[in-house]
Amino acid sequence: MSADSTTASGESGNGGGDGNNGGIGRFRGELSYLLTLSRPRFWLYLAGPVLVGVAYAAETTGQLFSPVTVALFAYFLVPANVFLYGINDVYDREIDAENPKKSEREARYGGQRYVPVVVALCAVVPLSFLVVLPTAAWPWLVAFLVLGAAYSAPPARFKTTPGLDSVSNGLYVTPGIVAYAAVSGVQPPVLAILGGWLWAMGMHTFSAVPDIEPDREAGIRTTATVLDENRTYAYCGACWLASAAAFAAVDYRLGLVMLAYPALTAVVAGSSVAVDRAYWWFPAINTVVGAVLTIGGLLVIVRG
Repeated sequence: MSADSTTASGESGNGGGDGNNGGIGRFRGELSYLLTLSRPRFWLYLAGPVLVGVAYAAETTGQLFSPVTVALFAYFLVPANVFLYGINDVYDREIDAENPKKSEREARYGGQRYVPVVVALCAVVPLSFLVVLPTAAWPWLVAFLVLGAAYSAPPARFKTTPGLDSVSNGLYVTPGIVAYAAVSGVQPPVLAILGGWLWAMGMHTFSAVPDIEPDREAGIRTTATVLDENRTYAYCGACWLASAAAFAAVDYRLGLVMLAYPALTAVVAGSSVAVDRAYWWFPAINTVVGAVLTIGGLLVIVRG
C-alpha cells in the first residue's frame, strides 16, 4: 500500500457497507498509516539498544525477561517510534511534500487529526515507568522524550541547526542506558555512553546525505547540507572512529566490532554505490552489529 493510499484510507475509511464496516475500515486504515509512519525498518534503532543494555547489565538469565525489561522493549519497539517519527512528520509536512522518500518507503503526513493525539499518548505512557524504574534511569528516559520532541518541534527544532541536529541524535542510545540502569540500578560506563552517542551522531548524519538536495530546496540547513556529501562522509567516519575508540577503552572486542561503521563509510565514499541505496543497508547492518554485541553480553552471563 502506498503512503498516499494509506493516508486516504486513514481519513475516509471504507466508503461502502454499514457503519460498523466503515468504522472498522477507518480503524484499519489509521492503524496501517501509524505503522508506516513509525518506520518499521528502523524499529530496532530504538529497541535494539534496549537488548544490548539488558544483556550487559544482567547477571542472571532471570533478569533478562523481567516485566520491566519486557515493557521497555515493547515501548521502544513501536510506541516510541510513533512518538519520534510522528512529531517529525507533523512539523515537516511542508518540507516532506518535496521529499521522494515519502512517496516510496515512508508515509507523507496529510493532516490527520488523530495523529497528534496518538503521538501525545505515546509521549505520556513512558512516564508511568518512572514508578518502577530506579532513579539512575530517570534522566535518560526524560532525555529521550525531551530530545525526541525538541529535534523536530519548535522552538528548539534542532534538526534545522547544523551541529545540534547531529549531537541531539544521541537520543537513540538513551533506551539502552535506561535498560542498563533498570536492570543494574547504576549508570553504564561513561565511555560506553560516549561511544554510543558518537555512533548515533554518525548514523544520523549519514542518513541525512540523501536529503541534502530536498533540504536545500526547502531552505533547511543541516550538518549534511553545510558540509556537502564528501565532507559529510568524513564527518561520519570521524564520529564512528571515535566511537570505536571509546568502546575499545571499555573492551577491545567492542571496539573491533564498531570498526565496521567507518569501514563501510569508506566503501560507500570510494565506490559508485548511490548513497540513497546504501542508506537502506543500515537497518540490516545495525541489526547484525547489535546481535553480535548482545550475544557477547549473553555469553558473559552463561559462562558466569
